[in-house]
Amino acid sequence: MAACRSEDLRLQASSTLSWYRSSDDVERGFCSRCGGNLFWKAAPGIQTFVAAGTLDRPTGLRLAKHIFVGSKSDFYDLTDGLPQEQDG
Repeated sequence: MAACRSEDLRLQASSTLSWYRSSDDVERGFCSRCGGNLFWKAAPGIQTFVAAGTLDRPTGLRLAKHIFVGSKSDFYDLTDGLPQEQDG
């Protein structure tokens, strides 16, 4: 999920939100208390990509396809009938 503008992303609290430039092209937002991965954005960029597991329910989100299936572990069985891409 992506927030296209900073005003599209609403946080309940941000006192433990920290940003880290993990490469020349990417910044990552995480919780400085627990280390939880929350967001990432291309630098420079206007979209912030949100980790879906951080959203409160109900999210209304549905899977569209599985990506990077070629590198999944052998204990994952994908049997939901959604399209599968070997790479991203």
